Amino acid sequence: MNLSFFDQFTSPCLLGIPLILLSMLFPTLLIPTPGNRWITNRLTTLQLWLFHLITKQLMLPLNKNGHKWALILTSLMTLLLTINLLGLLPYTFTPTTQLSMNMALAFPLWLATLLTGLRNQPSTSLGHLLPEGTPTLLIPALIMIETTSLLIRPLALGVRLTANLTAGHLLIQLISTATTTLLPIMPTVSALTMLVLFLLTVLEVAVAMIQAYVFVLLLSLYLQENI
Repeated sequence: MNLSFFDQFTSPCLLGIPLILLSMLFPTLLIPTPGNRWITNRLTTLQLWLFHLITKQLMLPLNKNGHKWALILTSLMTLLLTINLLGLLPYTFTPTTQLSMNMALAFPLWLATLLTGLRNQPSTSLGHLLPEGTPTLLIPALIMIETTSLLIRPLALGVRLTANLTAGHLLIQLISTATTTLLPIMPTVSALTMLVLFLLTVLEVAVAMIQAYVFVLLLSLYLQENI
């Protein structure tokens, strides 16, 4: 039974082709065809408004030097949002439930923000490890604590995204199993469980969007510390 619950975290295949690859082709249908005008229909208008909203929210905590990262952060936000939402479709797979993928996204970008700070303002970046006015006896311990908290940031980014999505998918799996099991025995209870399942699915859609935003927002805050 335990293995069946975690089978959803393995990518299903059709004729040897992972179905997540087929589902990720769907957003390409939303890409507008090139034309002489920037805005050709209402769908393009909605897309431009959404990208403008995402970029505006991500660039708020950054100064002008950080605006160079707008394309990277907006693209990462779009990627995570697309993967998280597509993973809620039946017979698909959510790659962001794998810690390896989340760490592959978090570690290089965190390292890039850290190296940017060490290159542009090394004194300020290293100054974050030792707050001003620290007693002399606490300096070695405080430097170790701040260094540990700095190095654990990419791990926290990856684990947060993995844990939230994994927990949501497991809850959906458990409640859907209970719904189908109770249907022939207690139809009324099964109907109530189905209502809970619907509400949980709506909540999981919100979690998928919020976690993508939090992941990129924390990266932008780390960037702001180093520029």
